[in-house]
Amino acid sequence: MPFEIVRNDITRMQVDAIVNAANSSLLGGGGVDGAIHRAAGPELLEECRTLHGCGAGKAKITGGYRLPAKYVIHTVGPVWQGGNRGERELLASCYRESLELAMQHECESVAFPLISSGAYGYPKDQALKVATETILEVLEDHDLQVYLVIFDRNSFLISNHLYANIQAFIDDSDIYPGYDYDREERRRRRPGNLQSMQETLMGAVRPSRKEAAEDGLCYAAEMAPEGLEEYVSHLDEGFRDMLLRKIGEKHLTDAECYKRANVDRKLFNKIKNQPDYKPGKSTVLALAISLKLPMKEIREILGKAGFSLSPSSKFDRIVEYFILQGNYDIFEINEALFSFDQKLLGSGMN
Repeated sequence: MPFEIVRNDITRMQVDAIVNAANSSLLGGGGVDGAIHRAAGPELLEECRTLHGCGAGKAKITGGYRLPAKYVIHTVGPVWQGGNRGERELLASCYRESLELAMQHECESVAFPLISSGAYGYPKDQALKVATETILEVLEDHDLQVYLVIFDRNSFLISNHLYANIQAFIDDSDIYPGYDYDREERRRRRPGNLQSMQETLMGAVRPSRKEAAEDGLCYAAEMAPEGLEEYVSHLDEGFRDMLLRKIGEKHLTDAECYKRANVDRKLFNKIKNQPDYKPGKSTVLALAISLKLPMKEIREILGKAGFSLSPSSKFDRIVEYFILQGNYDIFEINEALFSFDQKLLGSGMN
């Protein structure tokens, strides 16, 4: 199941377990720790007293009491001391042990804060990298819905250099070189394309003979069908069929594809087994990126699902930036989308 970054108050998350970035006493403190204790009520502190503390990199579990979550998993992150005192290993252990406890208690959903990134001083970009890598390692073999909960978007930013490069790309009015948007629009409107079938039938859209020749099309007047039923029978390969064909060509398993795409297994099976099912744009893009398709094929598979990339959409431009850089890491793309307050790729059911 997918991993998702969300902006929320962790004490309000409707999940089976939330993770508390606790201190070693487990008796409450500031920041996330204090907020969780306040929201859970005094019963949480009473149970924590029976646990007799917790070491760095370890985790212990209690009830959730007045929280929406059934459980609170308490873990103690490392204090940043420059990065050469085993901080990374301890931080990774916090996520690993917390997830192991969640699975032992049959939890299906877990919400984490960004552990050690507050008063303990762990650099946020490095803390995020450890969190993402460790969570994804666990999700390779287990089905869990995992959330990384960020309370304040301003406290979670990608590097200034990357942010500036993406912003410049968004602001640049020049569409990337080598791409003919006019030709793409003609292709989108060609006979057999569902988005423009009605327009073509009504005579509203008809390519010139020169345009048709450029795009390898038969001139519409020379291939006009006898009726609507015959016309509709000449459909292109659909989104699902192209997706499954590309998975085969890339020699991937279904699981490798949907996990790379950060897409829920149940959603993928719905796409695979229900030919008429229409997934959302973020799901289509996530699956295309998981296959590492070139831009031309990404636009093609989007079109088959009824979508396109627009140079006037911030979401589309950010995704396009990473594709053109040859970076198909969906979690890095999502980090950038989150920083720009955009919808994320993959994750939820859509």
